[in-house]
Amino acid sequence: MATIEHPLVEGRFEHLVLDFLAYLEFERGLSRNTLEAYRGDLLQLGRFLAEREVSALDASPADVSDFLTKLAAGDADHRPASPATIHRKSACLRSFYRHLRREGLRESDPTATLSAPRRSRKLPQVLTRGEVERLLSQPRGTDPHALRDRALLETMYASGLRASEAIGLEIDDLDFEERVLRARGKGSKERIVPIGQAALRALGIYLERGRPRLVKDSVEPHLFVNFRGGQLTRQGLYKIVRRHALTAGLADRMSPHTLRHTFATHLLAGGCDLRSVQEMLGHADVSTTQLYTHLSSERLKDVYFKAHPRATVA
Repeated sequence: MATIEHPLVEGRFEHLVLDFLAYLEFERGLSRNTLEAYRGDLLQLGRFLAEREVSALDASPADVSDFLTKLAAGDADHRPASPATIHRKSACLRSFYRHLRREGLRESDPTATLSAPRRSRKLPQVLTRGEVERLLSQPRGTDPHALRDRALLETMYASGLRASEAIGLEIDDLDFEERVLRARGKGSKERIVPIGQAALRALGIYLERGRPRLVKDSVEPHLFVNFRGGQLTRQGLYKIVRRHALTAGLADRMSPHTLRHTFATHLLAGGCDLRSVQEMLGHADVSTTQLYTHLSSERLKDVYFKAHPRATVA
């Protein structure tokens, strides 16, 4: 774990933070990205408390509340934090102080009465079936990069993988006979996800005619590789998706996560039950998956009002 370096953060606070992050990593299996986000949140708190000459072990509910209020208001050097950001930081602080209480370092929890702003539920961008077809048809030809891109886009739409899960796939994670793949999600949790025939066909062609020309003589276990034959990076995946979205006329509506949102919404619209979609997406809480039911409902309303002859009155 990286060492915290800031003149305003006392050594004792540094130790508390590192101990907390180690607990999150080894006991709860949180991802590196989440740990880095929590580290940044706690660094901000440490600076704020240091300016008040207050120890984290002595911080009051008012100190914590004032910290979040300051973030929400912003200042000359920082824009106001969004409700979603405040919500995340509040969750981090609650977890941190619960940990301190478990360790017997505090008797009270200054976040116990903390109230964070409610997050607005912003519906994610989702492609129509026609738009998906347009996107998937963009990688053309027999060039190894085109074969890789086609297999990558087909796989992400067919299985709803996160960007990190897609680039983390290894060849051994594919089972063509059972028509499934093994995805490694947040916290290194593994799950088995079905994968359709169109994606398997694109993967088969890529593995036979494209990937060998990219990796050449190197030994690389990862399924998707870059032009040097090494593992495709998150940035590389993003560029691939954006490039083909641009040629498909979808540049303003696309990110790698758009295919995951589209996967879930199309499954629910097609009659798949919520629990199955939750399992395929790797969501720990079904409430996260329920967002897509709202999305499906909005789409159904759009279709209804456009198609039903008496849906609107002239």
